[in-house]
Amino acid sequence: MAQNEEKAQSMLNRFITLKTEEKKKPKVRGPFLASECCDLAEVDKWRQQIMREIGQKVTDIQNEGLGEHHLRDLNDEINKLIRKKGHWERRILELGGPNYTHHSAKMTDFDDNIVDVPNPEGRGPGYCYFGAGKKLPGVCELFEKPPKPKKRPSRWEIFRRIDASYYGYRDDEDGILEKLQGPVEE
Repeated sequence: MAQNEEKAQSMLNRFITLKTEEKKKPKVRGPFLASECCDLAEVDKWRQQIMREIGQKVTDIQNEGLGEHHLRDLNDEINKLIRKKGHWERRILELGGPNYTHHSAKMTDFDDNIVDVPNPEGRGPGYCYFGAGKKLPGVCELFEKPPKPKKRPSRWEIFRRIDASYYGYRDDEDGILEKLQGPVEE
């Protein structure tokens, strides 16, 4: 008896979710090129939509239970959206709007240290990793700092360590030399 009620309940839940999805407006995609928009308010609206998409995908990528391929795909999509957001921000500047790039976030590692990941194309920040994407195999090595090479002591540091014992003036203080020289002198 309980199974039939559960089936009916799940059917009802599916029906309700379908009806709410039908009521929602279809998602309108912005123009393909940012240069096609000439209105500052419209350009800002499309930038805000991209920001919402980035936020949603960043919350999704925090789940470490997702598969490696899914994490890599999500990370690729986020980076693509960030590049797209940059195009819209440049268009906003062209139209005389505020400079959003000045306040953009920096890429950090696990210890919240700012990491400079170079872009192979040479423009701006490079490919970024988010959430569980930082723990993917092959990515962890990017965040590890190379060991610092052992620094050779400078000439000043070497001379600083030289004292009277270096020249043999304190050989008499330990008493070993007296024991060895005693029989030879006799």
